[in-house]
Amino acid sequence: MKVAIGGPLRVAFRPWVEGLENIPAEGAAILASNHLSFSDSFFLPAVLDRKVTFIAKAEYFTTPGVKGRLTAAFFKGVGQLPVDRSGGRGAGEAAVRSGIEVLERGELFGIYPEGTRSPDGRLYRGKPGGLARVALASGAPVIPVAMIDTEKIQPPGKVLPKIMRPGIRIGEPLDFSRYQGMEHDRFVLRAVTDEVMYEIMKLSGQEYVDMYATAAKRQIAEAAKAEKEAEKAAKAALAQAEKDQAEKDQAEKDRAKNDAEQRAEEQRAEKRRDAEPRDMGQRDPEQRDTEQ
Repeated sequence: MKVAIGGPLRVAFRPWVEGLENIPAEGAAILASNHLSFSDSFFLPAVLDRKVTFIAKAEYFTTPGVKGRLTAAFFKGVGQLPVDRSGGRGAGEAAVRSGIEVLERGELFGIYPEGTRSPDGRLYRGKPGGLARVALASGAPVIPVAMIDTEKIQPPGKVLPKIMRPGIRIGEPLDFSRYQGMEHDRFVLRAVTDEVMYEIMKLSGQEYVDMYATAAKRQIAEAAKAEKEAEKAAKAALAQAEKDQAEKDQAEKDRAKNDAEQRAEEQRAEKRRDAEPRDMGQRDPEQRDTEQ
C-alpha cells in the first residue's frame, strides 16, 4: 500500500514535512493528530517509513456492494483496525484495547483525539477516553502531529481531491510516565489530553474551541435545519402575501366592474326615461291642439 498509494500521493501532492526526526526508528509510539480531512489517514503514513495503524469505524469494513468491498480491502491493506462505534462505552473500550495491542507489538499507533473531523477547520477539545488511557496504560510516548491544509484538498462531502500541497508538522515526543497507573483518574486523563491538544494547536496554528467537535457538528446541523425551516416559512409567508394581494386585486377589479355595470345601467335607464312620451304640460302647442 505504501508503494501503490503512498508513492503516487507524494508525487502528485508533494506534501512538505517538518520534524520527521521526531518519529523513532523503532519501538512503540502514539501519533496524536488533528483531523481536518478523510485524506489525513493517507498523507501521514505516506511520508513515514514505518507503518502507522489507525482505528477506523466498522462501517468501512462491512459496507455491502463493490464499493464496500474495495473500501474494506483498502483499509485492511493499510492495517486499519475496525471498531464498532455503536456500542457506547463498549466501543471506547474496544478502541483502547486495540491501541494497546498495537503498541505492545512495538508499532506506531495513530489516533485523532478530537474523535471526528473538524467541521470548520478549527481545533476542538480532545476526548480523554482514548488517547490518554492508551498512553498511560502502554507507557508509550505521545507525538503530536499537525496536518496542514488537508481540508482544502478534500473538504467533507467532496469526492474528487484538489491538487495542492499539504503540510505535516511533527512535534517532539511527550512523556507522561509521571502519571503511570493513573489511567482511571478522569482529572489526569483530562490533563494529559489537554496538554497534547495544546501542542497540536501550537504546531497547526489553528484556533482552539473548548468544546467537542461532535457537539459543534450538532450545532451546525441544527443551525442549518433552523435556517432551512426559516427559509421555508419565509417562502410560505411570501406565497400567502402574494395570494392575499392577488385576492385584493381581484376584489378591486370586481368592484370596478360592478361600478361600471351600475353606471351603464343608470345610463340605459336615463335613456329609456328620455325616450318615454312627455306629459301634457310638457307637449308642444301644436300637438296639444291636435289631441284636443
